[in-house]
Amino acid sequence: MITTILFFLFLLASLHYVILHYGRFGRLINLLPGPQALPIIGSIYHMQVSSNDLWTLLKQINIQYYPIYKIWSFWSALIQIQHPDDFETLLGNPRFTQKSFIYKLLEPWFSTGLLTSSGRKWQTRRKILTSGFHFNVLQQFVDIFTEEGERLIKSLKSEEGVVVKDLLQLISEHTLNIICETAMGTSLKDKGEFQYKYRKAVNDMGEIFAYRLVRPWFFYNFFFNLFPQGRRQQKLLKILHGFTQKVIQERKEYHDQTNGQYLTDFNKSSDDNNGNIQCNDIGIRKRRLAMLDLLIAAHRNNEINDEGIREEVDTFMFRGHDTTALAICYSIMLLAEHKEIQDRARAEVREVLKENGGKLNTFALQNLFYLERCIKETLRLYPSVPHISRKAEKDIKLSNYVIPVNAVINLNIYDTQRDPRFWPNPEVFDPDRFLPENSQGRHPYVYIPFSAGPRNCIGQRFAMLELKTTLSLLLDNYYFEPVDYLKDLSIAVGMVLRPTHPVQTKFIPIKDTC
Repeated sequence: MITTILFFLFLLASLHYVILHYGRFGRLINLLPGPQALPIIGSIYHMQVSSNDLWTLLKQINIQYYPIYKIWSFWSALIQIQHPDDFETLLGNPRFTQKSFIYKLLEPWFSTGLLTSSGRKWQTRRKILTSGFHFNVLQQFVDIFTEEGERLIKSLKSEEGVVVKDLLQLISEHTLNIICETAMGTSLKDKGEFQYKYRKAVNDMGEIFAYRLVRPWFFYNFFFNLFPQGRRQQKLLKILHGFTQKVIQERKEYHDQTNGQYLTDFNKSSDDNNGNIQCNDIGIRKRRLAMLDLLIAAHRNNEINDEGIREEVDTFMFRGHDTTALAICYSIMLLAEHKEIQDRARAEVREVLKENGGKLNTFALQNLFYLERCIKETLRLYPSVPHISRKAEKDIKLSNYVIPVNAVINLNIYDTQRDPRFWPNPEVFDPDRFLPENSQGRHPYVYIPFSAGPRNCIGQRFAMLELKTTLSLLLDNYYFEPVDYLKDLSIAVGMVLRPTHPVQTKFIPIKDTC
């Protein structure tokens, strides 16, 4: 009986293979170069290696088949592109906003929030959330960025010795505090163990995502949940969703206590009143205009349900802290390895602080031109999100190949931003690449650390202000010296550009801070 079933399944798979590869879709895909593919299973067998070995393997394949190639994974065709002309053709077209099926691996966590949704739902959510990142709202957050930066410095001072043994863990605690204080309006003070479990679960979910990514037989949640990794994911989801549900519930209770009087006028000036920066007994920001408030207001207007709030908070909680933490870590490591650049950035920070009475505000941050170039150059070399993926919603021509509708197109941001065809000496850390005169004539899609087009990152201005504030305070208080070097870094394939091991950096206190 079992033999008969297996034989029948084999016949179905063979029939599907013939139809797929010899129909129009397969004939167009097979015109592209790519790694050797076996019948039915395709090229995915090449990818059955560890996540850091997979990173190295993909870099080699990217070079071999530049600028476009295919990978067959059973019934799916994955098109890898690397040329900025192709990026522009895809991302610059408002018809191509649908994420690929790869993002469905994230739906158990994010459901269909802003990151994973498409069509009318994505448009509606984007419209609701955009005002949460209005300039007037962001101005109010600088005080929070500064408070958390000062708390980070206290944490560094409490470290034994001058070597931070796990830089990313330290910084991610800081950035999670920030996203909760600002976008969620909730304080995590004295909740160290609570937020540590969340951050650990985020990291573990990234590993599971990478594990499933190269094992298409685990794409189906029902089947995946029968296996140990699936059961592990279920436990992690309880932690992740439990964390965000607690944050949502606390904020809802605050608005219930205040009769919803603060759920209006989200673009009001930051010069509102001092109530904006007070906290009540449960650590809820009063009058702080938070992204979560927008969602709660939309819920009261029947524009979104409770599940909708949860999926957006899950999305922004992750994207708002993890990607920024990585950007800060890579910035610190690069500055540590380039003393002259670090000293120049510190001199600028101190000059701006002096001109502003020793305080950081929006005006001061806007005048940190060199530090901003340092951050941009960091994001060129180490984009927090190294790849993004789209579904071809109609036939599209890329690098002289016709890519058929429904194909998956993966954009290789990491290697494009290091492509010597567009970046002279691409491995060199040189912030002056982003001087106006040096940026003139540069292809607009050769540098897209925040994506581009209609689905660009909604929080990129928020992230830049946070990065500038945190790095300014650290530079004013510490010299950075390398312990681990970026050339020795091992990177894992996953949702973000995460090192496979803890990285260490030395922080030397500056005794004559101004």
